[in-house]
Amino acid sequence: MHTNVNGHSADPGARIRPGTEDDLGELTRIYNHYVTETPITFDIEPLTVDQRRPWLEAHPGSGPHRLLVAEESGKLLGYATSSAFRPKQAYATSVETSVYVAPEHVGRGIGSLLYTALFDALEHEDVHRALAGITMPNEASQRLHERFGFRPVGVYEQVGRKFGRFWDVAWFQKPLS
Repeated sequence: MHTNVNGHSADPGARIRPGTEDDLGELTRIYNHYVTETPITFDIEPLTVDQRRPWLEAHPGSGPHRLLVAEESGKLLGYATSSAFRPKQAYATSVETSVYVAPEHVGRGIGSLLYTALFDALEHEDVHRALAGITMPNEASQRLHERFGFRPVGVYEQVGRKFGRFWDVAWFQKPLS
């Protein structure tokens, strides 16, 4: 499946576009599923739309920090982001990427569709490295990242406590530009 940020895709049912304020409620619903049901994110409590707004605003429609959504018949299927890796200026050419698929649409290739569009968009930006932290175990995410050229670079052991246990985070990176 090949897409670009202008909404063209090989899958005629799904369209990729930048996320907007109108999407914030559904983006928050999708994220909160992963907050309450999985260790994939280390937020513990569900977020409100107002709490999520600064995150949305940190992902404008252009530049290295993107938010792309997949939609079908007006319904959001998932989203991918490239975010600031760390706040210090020397890290500006590195982004942390992530993808979240609505639980009812997992297994349809939406993550691949979104990552294809995201990395197409980042080709024209001053970005040197993409990084991804994956809470382990998560074979599906690991396979997705490796398919997109990420390679493992290390594991932070037992760095997050959620659901009464400690979780490791494996770090992956991919060269860009």
